[in-house]
Amino acid sequence: MTIAFWCVLIAALLPYAFTSAAKFGGGRYNNYKPREWLDQLEGWQRRAHWVQLNSFEAFPFFAAGVIIAHLAQAPQVAIDWLAAAYVLLRVIYGLCYIFNKAALRSLVWTAALACVVAMFVLAA
Repeated sequence: MTIAFWCVLIAALLPYAFTSAAKFGGGRYNNYKPREWLDQLEGWQRRAHWVQLNSFEAFPFFAAGVIIAHLAQAPQVAIDWLAAAYVLLRVIYGLCYIFNKAALRSLVWTAALACVVAMFVLAA
């Protein structure tokens, strides 16, 4: 399995790390109404929840980029580097979100998006 494919797995699991931070840092978790409970969080715990949501939203585009670049036989080293950079940037993005660094968060988000776009360009 390639590094890029491992990165797909890591990116798929990343949202759960952020939601775990929200749940464990947000007081007594209510498993009977988890969505309602998460929506009532405040501060960094709420932002960790928002990172989770954004991570789930961003994942399909990333996974498609890796798979399409692989199927198009783009250079594997380039795909691996872009995928690893994407995962690292998404971790940094999450931390920027949690620590409320909005401008830096947007910059990192854009860089991660550029990694995915670059995979599609490599596949062309």
